[in-house]
Amino acid sequence: MTTVKQVVCVKWGSGYGADYVNRLYGMVQRQITPPFPLVCLTDDRRGIRPEVECFDLLDLGCAHQLGMRGKWRKQIPWGREVPGLNGVALFIVIVGSLDDYVSFGKPDDVILARKSLPFRSRGQASVYRYPVGANPHILYDFRANPLGIADQRQFEQPDVTNAVKGGVKFWPEAWTRQFRLRRMPLLLLRDFVSTRLPARASPPSPTSSRCEWRTTRVPPAV
Repeated sequence: MTTVKQVVCVKWGSGYGADYVNRLYGMVQRQITPPFPLVCLTDDRRGIRPEVECFDLLDLGCAHQLGMRGKWRKQIPWGREVPGLNGVALFIVIVGSLDDYVSFGKPDDVILARKSLPFRSRGQASVYRYPVGANPHILYDFRANPLGIADQRQFEQPDVTNAVKGGVKFWPEAWTRQFRLRRMPLLLLRDFVSTRLPARASPPSPTSSRCEWRTTRVPPAV
């Protein structure tokens, strides 16, 4: 079976503009062995560079209830059929090779970044890979009971961690670092000190972090 490298991002609303998608394409292009498509599921294609394959972001299928926390539209790619998708990996700040994210584990594995919490670990859905259509109940169960699942899980990441059939697996810890905790300056210094990427991230090595999450004031990728 031929392995398809496909990188997917989900963009909706006005919080993140087309420049985020365009920078993502630049980062991926430098850090993955071609060919690869970058697919953007979005409600607004304006300004997105032509190399990106854009598809309409499907409707969540239920109303966002008052008081619900989390970005629940990120559950849409878990549906049985999603336009443009064969398999998915989502990344935010890419500082090393992505090829091992494609080959790691088994094709049917659901693999997430690990977010360690006191007495437990859960998946972090900013960086994940999964077989499309294998766990559609994640989306459909939420549609049937959005407020109940949101009250129980609070956010979409613990919902994925607990709902995947057969359980989830995690990337090696050194591959994916939480930017806010590992790389950003102390809170009072964030408006004055620029964030620094890992020195060992370029050129990438087997021990370097490949992806880092939630960043501010990062050198641009074009």
